[in-house]
Amino acid sequence: MAEDRDELLKLYRQTRAELLSVLDGLTDAQLTEETLDGWAVTDHLLHLAWWDDIRAVEVERISAGHDSSFQMTEKQDEDFNVLGYTLRRGMPAAQAKWELDRSRQRLLDALEAATPRGLDSSLYGAAGLASGHEAEHTGWIKRWRAEKGY
Repeated sequence: MAEDRDELLKLYRQTRAELLSVLDGLTDAQLTEETLDGWAVTDHLLHLAWWDDIRAVEVERISAGHDSSFQMTEKQDEDFNVLGYTLRRGMPAAQAKWELDRSRQRLLDALEAATPRGLDSSLYGAAGLASGHEAEHTGWIKRWRAEKGY
């Protein structure tokens, strides 16, 4: 089933704005302390950037008429997340912010250029094309800020 391009763009812009508002006022030291369920806020940002990059490439791939290369089992998804976390953890806050900004722009550009096939959510596996992933992480960061009094 094809997603509405404008609605997708609105969703991804809105969820990013909500995430950025939750980050507002945090120092680099706060962003990099590993007190958010064992992760730093930057780890969450880098995780989201990792998945934005994957989703952008998938939109381009499927728009070009090819099959998804990220149809994963739950176990593969878990392993892939661990790999991404391991490779990116410890990056400085400035790089995490840059990665987050650039990856979202790549995703928005891919959605802008997507063909009707590239907007067919059924071709993306269990994750679909629209995602609540970022909102989930935003909620965790919001909870963490409240607990820490930040």
